Amino acid sequence: MDAADTIRDAVARVGAIRQKAAGYPGLGAALVTVKALQAKRFAGTYGDLLRSTEYGAAARFFLDDLYSDKDYSQRDAQFSRIAGALQRLFPQQVITTAVSLAQLHLLTEELDWQMAEQWVLHSAAGSQGDAPNYIGCWRSVGRTEDRLRQLEVVLSVGKELDRLTRTPGLRLMLRMMRGPARAAGLGSLQDFLETGFDTFANMSGKGRSADEFLNTIRTRESSWIERLSHGNAEQCGVELKRCLI
Repeated sequence: MDAADTIRDAVARVGAIRQKAAGYPGLGAALVTVKALQAKRFAGTYGDLLRSTEYGAAARFFLDDLYSDKDYSQRDAQFSRIAGALQRLFPQQVITTAVSLAQLHLLTEELDWQMAEQWVLHSAAGSQGDAPNYIGCWRSVGRTEDRLRQLEVVLSVGKELDRLTRTPGLRLMLRMMRGPARAAGLGSLQDFLETGFDTFANMSGKGRSADEFLNTIRTRESSWIERLSHGNAEQCGVELKRCLI
């Protein structure tokens, strides 16, 4: 399957998930709650990086574009409509990043909608608070291997963006692509690429700092996945509640 077909398939599967979920009362609101809690958890886990001069922009980029509670339906529509044009307009390095982003989006949506389904069930059984409910939903969904795979794809997107910063002339090419990209309906992708490129390019060390940042994400997220999946629920709830404040 080529890049365009991979992107179209991912977007179509996300659309099918949304269409199926639309028939269940309360599921959309539960999804909003789940995504908002996850964004707050990320902000709590990486508060030090968000406040950092060195890593603040990168942490904000990850929070806003990869761990966000944003509605990506507009970007999905763009991706599906212009998947073929993507291969004609952008260099191969950029296409690789776009494919990873589409695959990440599909996996994230699958997991989030399953969390939302469990959130509805747990809420109907009587709310115990956001943190205990979230842990209960996480363990009901399971799929620990997919959580780890999700993390690896997030990190691969970061690594690909970092590699793009060392591609001679690519920043100028991206700047020159603004008009054609927007005319082709690729505005959201263009914004993502430019923001990601500038974020990683501005980290000092020319690769070393990016590696340190991504390794921090790997260490902390792996730890969270382990604790949420298998750790002591009460202790994990205390840690999670602290992040959600």
